[in-house]
Amino acid sequence: MKTSKSNISSPQRLTNRVKICKALGHPIRLGIIEMLSDENELCVCVFQEKYKVDYAAISRHLQVLKNAGLVIDEKRGKNVFYRLTRPCVLDMFLCIENQQCSQC
Repeated sequence: MKTSKSNISSPQRLTNRVKICKALGHPIRLGIIEMLSDENELCVCVFQEKYKVDYAAISRHLQVLKNAGLVIDEKRGKNVFYRLTRPCVLDMFLCIENQQCSQC
């Protein structure tokens, strides 16, 4: 496949893509994304229970996902709920795994 100049990403776009890939590069963070893709939103306590880690560890993982622009949060009372900003983010894996890709 030939690459034209118009298809070459800007340095900022590449940096953003790397940030997203790094955010997805940990099993707990990827699991959180998968859980959120099945639900509209989930409380931090659900992730704590699922992964058996303390609140601080889950919060750090969620902050990485938030900084990458993959999740947003909403505080309600003492609970914090998260949801995906880009529900299609996992489609990348379907393409890579060649299970569902319109261009493959």
